[in-house]
Amino acid sequence: MNTARLQPRLAATVSFSPRLQHAVRLLQMSTLDYAQALRDAALDNPFLDVEMSDGPAGADEAAAPAPASADSGIDVDFEAAHRFDRLPGLDPVASRHLSHDASQDLLQQAPVRMSLAAHLRGQLCTLRLGRRERVLAELVIEALDDDGYLRVSLDELADGLADGDAGSPAELDLALRRVQGLDPVGVAARDVAECLALQLRDVADPDLRALALRIVREQLDLLATRRLSRLAAQLEVSTDAAHAAVDCILRLDPRPGARYHETPTQAIVPDVIVRKIGGVWKTALNDRALPRVRLHQSYAALFERCRAQGDGAMKDCLEQARWTVQNVDQRVSTILAIATAIVARQKLFLDHGHLAMKPLGLREIADVVGVHPSTVSRAVRHKYLSTPHGVFELHHFFSRGMAHRSGGTSAPAALQALIGELIEAERPDARFSDAELARELARQGFLIARRTVTKYRQRLNIEAVERRRSF
Repeated sequence: MNTARLQPRLAATVSFSPRLQHAVRLLQMSTLDYAQALRDAALDNPFLDVEMSDGPAGADEAAAPAPASADSGIDVDFEAAHRFDRLPGLDPVASRHLSHDASQDLLQQAPVRMSLAAHLRGQLCTLRLGRRERVLAELVIEALDDDGYLRVSLDELADGLADGDAGSPAELDLALRRVQGLDPVGVAARDVAECLALQLRDVADPDLRALALRIVREQLDLLATRRLSRLAAQLEVSTDAAHAAVDCILRLDPRPGARYHETPTQAIVPDVIVRKIGGVWKTALNDRALPRVRLHQSYAALFERCRAQGDGAMKDCLEQARWTVQNVDQRVSTILAIATAIVARQKLFLDHGHLAMKPLGLREIADVVGVHPSTVSRAVRHKYLSTPHGVFELHHFFSRGMAHRSGGTSAPAALQALIGELIEAERPDARFSDAELARELARQGFLIARRTVTKYRQRLNIEAVERRRSF
């Protein structure tokens, strides 16, 4: 007869303590998630004080980062790691941040983008119109989409009016023409052809205007394919005349209302800033992106003096607050040490751009900093470095090397930049196809496949050779 029994066994397993789990979560968070997590922790924990920085934090309020290894190849002043205004050679006036009041004044002086409807209504107010004419014109304005097009028919507009304001087709058509005469030119068009035709009315050359109007009204689909020779044959004109007309059309704006449409801007705030000071690349944390976390020492001391046996919950809060402060310090130290090591190995990129970027692996940085490669992988995700060439995610600097005939390796970013330079330098009558680019790179010693060239060209937003040959 089978019976169930409990049998104890000894087994070695890896277990993360709650403090270590908390440290790992903080490390892999993006800056926005990290700041929000600290705000939430401060709301639940009375011993935590979290303050968002309006400007650079003082050295006494910042965590001291762990120094990188001696072979990192970069000079980092860790006593001033959070303040570029303390580094030698930097103008202290240029690094001075605004006060709260000054910042408020600048925000109040910032221009407010006007919507397309408000812009058109403002122009409409300058015209001498009767009540009925103004109602119909405003009806057309309110029906425009974000690109400035009228996507509904005039009959549908008439259905939305009250009986007393309903206009005849002729009145609605007049209101439409009146709105089409406002700025920006091309607004209130019902399709792309009409939008371009409205803008072509301002072309001074009558022959050029007539040919361009024929193209947008009759050969718009052929224009989209950018086949210039076939377009000239269809219109029975010379290639030079077709080229001039197409060049005139390409200077027009097919979305005249888009410039007034407000889209939320996703700003990237760098976590680390690198600058060249005294001939040496120096890294420092961006304190404007980091909240300041401190332990309420007075609250902690008062609790320790008056603690009773039943205050277990408050004791846990105090312990978690101390964990959070220590984990924040550790996060700051790890990110700065990793960024410092990356900068030391990518100094050629900082000096010369992507063409000089070197292959770099996670283990190489982990050995320098003294952490596990998985820690480096967590730290470089969603953390950004501000360089003279732009703001890049720290993960951008890691890549596998691509073999060179001489035996060395090159970073994919360097090959991508080289492809961009080859295409930029090509002659108009001798455009490079992707296969020809691969052969050209092979002559320079780079072993790269044609499909890889295509992938890198597409990342650069460069059109295929057929499109580049069209014009």
